Amino acid sequence: MMRIISGSFKGRRLKTPAWHGLRPTSDKLRETLFNVLAPRVAGARVLDGYAGTGALGIEALSRGARSVTFVERDHRASALIAENLALCGITDGCVIIATDLGRALETLRTRRTRRTLEPFDVVLLDPPYTAADRKTFESVLKAAGRVVAPAGVLVLEHAKRYPAPATPGLLILSRTVVSGDSALSFYEVHDLSSRAVV
Repeated sequence: MMRIISGSFKGRRLKTPAWHGLRPTSDKLRETLFNVLAPRVAGARVLDGYAGTGALGIEALSRGARSVTFVERDHRASALIAENLALCGITDGCVIIATDLGRALETLRTRRTRRTLEPFDVVLLDPPYTAADRKTFESVLKAAGRVVAPAGVLVLEHAKRYPAPATPGLLILSRTVVSGDSALSFYEVHDLSSRAVV
C-alpha cells in the first residue's frame, strides 16, 4: 500500500497493483517531487501521464490542484485509479483517459488548438524505465510540450542511467534531481512564439 504524503488527504492509503509490470513512484520520490513543485500545485490544472495507480495526480489534488487528467492505457490500472479516487472520496475535478499517452496528447493538442481546452500548469510523466522505452522520451516530450501552459512545468521521471533530452520541442531542461536510481527532470516552455493558437 502507498500513502498520500501531505494535504487534505494526508495519510490515506492507496491500492497498489496486484500484477507485475506497473512501477508506482515511491513515497520518497513523490515527496521529493512535490517539495520542488510546492509553489505551483495549488489551483493548478495537472496532467498525470502514464498514471499507473494515480498516486501522483491524487497527491496533487490533495495539495490543492484544481483538476487532474489521468492518462493510462492499461485498463486494469485505469480501474485502480478509479478505486483510489473513491478511497479518497474524490468525485470532482478529475478525468481518467484510458488510452495510449501519445494518442491522448494528440487529442488534447487538437482541443487546445480549437480553444476548447486550457493548457496544463503541471504535466507529470512517469514512463517505463527500460532502454527500449527511453527511445520514446523525446517524441512524447515534444507532444506534451504543446499542452503545457506558457508558465507551466513538465516533469519527467526516469532512470538515472538514461539522461533526459535537453531541448525537446518547445521545452528546455531546467533542473534534474537524482534520488537513488531514479531522476526527476524538470522542463519549462522556452519557445512561446510558436505556441500561437490559430
